[in-house]
Amino acid sequence: MSLGTQIVWLLVLAVPVACIAWTVTHEEVFREPREYCLRERSSARFLLLRKFFYLFTCEYCFSHYIAAGIVAITRYRLLFPDWRGYLISFFSLVWIANQYMSIYNRLRLDIKHEKVEIQADEHKIARTDNQREDRPDDQRKAA
Repeated sequence: MSLGTQIVWLLVLAVPVACIAWTVTHEEVFREPREYCLRERSSARFLLLRKFFYLFTCEYCFSHYIAAGIVAITRYRLLFPDWRGYLISFFSLVWIANQYMSIYNRLRLDIKHEKVEIQADEHKIARTDNQREDRPDDQRKAA
């Protein structure tokens, strides 16, 4: 496989890694299991158990497991045709997937920020409109 094809595969395979890791660790559909894992990662008696539950609450940690699964399923190798190719592809997938998640998170923050600004502007406009409606009544009372 040519280097260009390998890079395309890397960029494409990182998408499901990022998607699965983000969905499990952030989205509403997995809220209840994630809340359980949050409680257990803090209160479990054994260190290994706490670390096990932690991986379901951290997108970076969880992406390693997803990337390992994707590499195993697809047998994707980067640069080398042997075990080194698997190792490089594994860490490359994790890194690219986390870049995708960072971009997605930043995009969501920007959208949320814009919503808050729009709501503040709407509230300001509504308050100004209310003051304008109240002003003629006040002027009539003064006259």
